Amino acid sequence: MAGLERVPPGVDPTVPSSARVYDYLLGGKDHLAIDRAVAETLLSVAPDTRLVARANRLFLAGAVRYLAEQGVRQFIDLGTGIPTSPSVHEVARGVSPACRVIYVDYDPVVRLHAEVLLADMPGVASIQADVRRPKDILGDPHVTGLIDFDQPVAVLMVGVLHFVMDEEDPAGIVAAFKERMAPGSHLVISHTMAESTPEAIAQLKMATANSPAQSVFRDRTQLMRLFDGFELIGPGLVPVQDWQIGDEEQISLLDGTPHLRVDGGVGRLI
Repeated sequence: MAGLERVPPGVDPTVPSSARVYDYLLGGKDHLAIDRAVAETLLSVAPDTRLVARANRLFLAGAVRYLAEQGVRQFIDLGTGIPTSPSVHEVARGVSPACRVIYVDYDPVVRLHAEVLLADMPGVASIQADVRRPKDILGDPHVTGLIDFDQPVAVLMVGVLHFVMDEEDPAGIVAAFKERMAPGSHLVISHTMAESTPEAIAQLKMATANSPAQSVFRDRTQLMRLFDGFELIGPGLVPVQDWQIGDEEQISLLDGTPHLRVDGGVGRLI
C-alpha cells in the first residue's frame, strides 16, 4: 500500500518530485505513489514518454562524450536527478579519467543517493542546491574547490529549465553561469516544447500544478534565446532523439513525432 512506503527524511509524500517522476519513467525504483500517479497520468495521453525520457538520457550522454573528446574536462550537471547509469562522470571519465564533475539537485532523495554513490570518489562531488539560485551554486566551496572557471567547463541544463517559471528568469540563470565560463566552454540544454500535443501539455500541467514538478512548455524562439551568446554546434536545436554529432551510429528510439516533445542543443561560448 502507498501508505506503507518508506519515505526519506525531509520528503513530503504528497508532493511530486520531478527527479522521482523521471526515475519512474526511466524504469528506476526510487519514487513514491504520487510520482507514479503523475507519470501514469502523462503516459495515458502520451504513451511514448518513456522513450522520450530515454532519448533525453542518450542526448545527455552523447553531448558529454563529445565534449570530453573535444578536451573539456569539467562538467557541472544542474538538476541531476536520481543517478542513472551511465552517469555524467561515467561517460566523461570513459574518455578521460581527468574529468571532474559536480552534480547539483535540490531534491534530498538525490542527495542521499549521491552520498552513497560518490563516496571516496575524488574529482566528483554532489551538492544540494536550487538552480534558481545560481550565485549559491557558483559560490559553493565544493564547486569552487573542484571547478577552475579559468578553464573550459560544460554546464549541463538537461531537463531542468522547464521547471523554472518565466518569473524566475531562466535566461538570467543561464547568464549567471555564462559570466563565469571561460572561452571553449559549452552549454547543454534540453527542454519540453510548446510543440507537444495539447493533451500532453494539459495533463502534465494539471497533474503537477502548484508543485515543484510543474513545467513550462516553451517554443523554439524562447529556447533559442537561452542560447544567446552561444553558437549552436552539430545539428543545432532539434528533438533529443535526432541530436547527433560525429560518426557514432545513432540509436533511434522513436518512430514519428512523440506526444511530449523535448528539444536539445549544445552551444559553444562565442
